[in-house]
Amino acid sequence: MAFAPEYVRLVLHEIFEDAKTLFLASLRTIDYAHLVMLVEQGIVTREDGRRLRDAMRAVTDDDLRAAPYDTGCEDLFFYVSHRLADVCGDVSGHLHTARSRNDIDMTMYRMRVGEEVLELAEAFIALRDALVPLAAKHTTTIFAAHTHTQPAQPTTLAHYLLGVVEQVERDHARFRAAYETVNRCPLGACAITGTGFPIDRERTSHLLGFDAPTGNTYGSIATVDYLLEALTTLVVGMIGLGRVLQDLLLWCTAEVGYVRLGEGFVQCSSIMPQKRNPVALEHARALASKAVGQAQAATLAVHNTPFGDVVDTEDDLQPLVHAAFRDAIRATGLTAAALADVEIDVARMRERAGIGWTTVTELADTLTRAHGVPFQRSHHIAARLVAARRERPWEASADALKRLSREVAGCEISYEEETLRRMLTPEHFVSVRRTRGGPAPDVVAVAIADAQRILDRDRVWIEARRAALGAAGRELRAAVEAL
Repeated sequence: MAFAPEYVRLVLHEIFEDAKTLFLASLRTIDYAHLVMLVEQGIVTREDGRRLRDAMRAVTDDDLRAAPYDTGCEDLFFYVSHRLADVCGDVSGHLHTARSRNDIDMTMYRMRVGEEVLELAEAFIALRDALVPLAAKHTTTIFAAHTHTQPAQPTTLAHYLLGVVEQVERDHARFRAAYETVNRCPLGACAITGTGFPIDRERTSHLLGFDAPTGNTYGSIATVDYLLEALTTLVVGMIGLGRVLQDLLLWCTAEVGYVRLGEGFVQCSSIMPQKRNPVALEHARALASKAVGQAQAATLAVHNTPFGDVVDTEDDLQPLVHAAFRDAIRATGLTAAALADVEIDVARMRERAGIGWTTVTELADTLTRAHGVPFQRSHHIAARLVAARRERPWEASADALKRLSREVAGCEISYEEETLRRMLTPEHFVSVRRTRGGPAPDVVAVAIADAQRILDRDRVWIEARRAALGAAGRELRAAVEAL
């Protein structure tokens, strides 16, 4: 059958090149695992298995990567099959016993997506490796937290960063869950109904580093939820990262000036020699947004498609999935590297922390805690004190508090001016907020230790997954050698 030149140029050639880039290694690994299983199950003789193994070794990955698209073959799978036939003749046909391109493709896709989920999880580990030590350095670095883009209350930089760390910890939990969904092997589902041959799906699953085979053979081919789950975790992670990047870029502005990136992460203007443009963070923000867009595009591509084997979930979709993960990994890695080399203007943060009456909530709290004034009345007294300081700047704060407490609460509350001043300092505000998860330095110190412990635990999980994949690879190579 001769394919139309337009179909070759616009589709088949592109798919062939994508497959060489993204899936060649997985395809070859699947071939070896399937061959081992066929021989062990007595479906293919050991002699034919050895001939096939030797032919597969003769057709090298480098040769296949260098091959141009052959119009006589529909795709990379058929091209590899033809090359094997050139080497060992009809015996090459045994390799396709009890399998289909359908289950091969779905296995390749899961292998690739599983690897990319692990890589993104590792990038988020590196991000936490930057965030946790940075928080540990700034447990007493006070700055004004904002709500609705306005100064709200003093907190510490460590408190802010730990909020980000906890978000990234939840990202890891989502990556782990997504990996466990992805890491099931469809090989053996064949076209969609399995096979009458006595195959061992557990064996091929194990040799390929999966946790277990998939279940229902129809669903093994038809489902795309494993892919959507992985992409959704990516989207959640990138949106969270993007919001932090937005803060960091604001903090890099001359007007705010809290953050100064290292020289390796800024660029100068081509015309304005004074500029230190924080382009690394801009690139990270753009890459995160690209990743979200690509992931959402992949979701739309499979929306309202049949529950079955359709190309919408296959050749044209997979490069988009890969691009989303690639950009997400780049964005995360770039952010982690920039944070590891960042300078914080501690004095500037502290200078602005108490501007705009950001500590006045503590006055209201103290009136309730120490004097039994109902909080709504305390809030009213504090609000009127702020107004009085604007309207009557000559009146001392302590005198205004006496007058307002008498007017609002019916009792005169008296403090020395210096005592009231200390009560309204950002340091006092932070130190008394000892609620679990609060910004008091000793509370934050415990949270940092917990964050480090969780980070170490999550790193062990990734190392264990990598070790399992490495062990599976070694076992497969030994089984191939033993044919």
